[in-house]
Amino acid sequence: MPICTSCTHPTPYLYTVYESAYNLRLEQCTACHAFADPYVEHDALTLLLDLILLKRDVYRHLLFNRGRGARRVGRSGTALEADAPSQRGLASPGKPPNYPGAWEHARERARWYMIVRLGVALIVLDAFIRWTHLIDSRIGAPEDILNSNTEVVAGFVRIFVGCFVETAAFHAGIIIASYVVLQCVACLRPSALFAADLSQVSGIRKEFRYSHIPLTLLYSSLTKLFLLFLLTIWRPGPVEQGTPPISTSSHPIVAQALSLLDEDRLDREWIVRNVLGGMSAGFGLRVVLDCHPILTTCIILAGWAVKTLVAGMISPWVGIGFGAYETASEMWLAYSIP
Repeated sequence: MPICTSCTHPTPYLYTVYESAYNLRLEQCTACHAFADPYVEHDALTLLLDLILLKRDVYRHLLFNRGRGARRVGRSGTALEADAPSQRGLASPGKPPNYPGAWEHARERARWYMIVRLGVALIVLDAFIRWTHLIDSRIGAPEDILNSNTEVVAGFVRIFVGCFVETAAFHAGIIIASYVVLQCVACLRPSALFAADLSQVSGIRKEFRYSHIPLTLLYSSLTKLFLLFLLTIWRPGPVEQGTPPISTSSHPIVAQALSLLDEDRLDREWIVRNVLGGMSAGFGLRVVLDCHPILTTCIILAGWAVKTLVAGMISPWVGIGFGAYETASEMWLAYSIP
């Protein structure tokens, strides 16, 4: 059943369609009396921007309500169809599933299809970003590596495989840690999670599946990869010699604090990948797991530990052809944390 994006209360319908797909009315939540899901009217660009801005409601829409909650009404005012699925793979044309649990199985299959499709696209983007940084760290002129197309392709393939292995390890660590945390919470609060009255359980807990976790992590990485891609294609230019400082009359403490923001001291890519990436992943898990932020922080740290271990094992192989062993390995490890 779909949920309200504001209060997570289960609701049978999100919107009602009258005669045409463009003639619809949003339904109100019976608990908070707000629109159950305003994002059903928004286009893909708005959803992408809100994902980058880390808005809670868009996560709930994409994870729990996408392709669900439609009620169609005919000319006579009678309901013709309810909860019509719209995602690819939910049903074959003219052959709707009719066995018990068919719609749930179809939604699970469509969810994994989305995970594979979105994951491959984001891993390719992450591999391109790391490839550009490893080329810059290579000893010698960058033209040396660009002269050979075979070397370029081989280097990019190694980085892509490394990103794939690290991403799979990170997601596996997060899923295992989430399972352990949820089982511990279930043991500590059995009355809240396994109550006879299902109204005491939140809509997110009712609809939660473990396939939501990798999809949430992929959605959360859009913010990090978007900023890293901008830093890759628009890098700051070199500072010319003899350029006067911005301000010479500042207090020494203020001047020293501002100097920490210099390009030679602050690694913007590292900050975006580690700090912002970790915060985004923690925010997404906070939405999908519906648990305390301390628990989601522990889950993220567990995933980081698994991914760092895997990154240390594959860094010598990935860094082949990108300069000195220590330089390439350190560069890979520095950008391995999500």
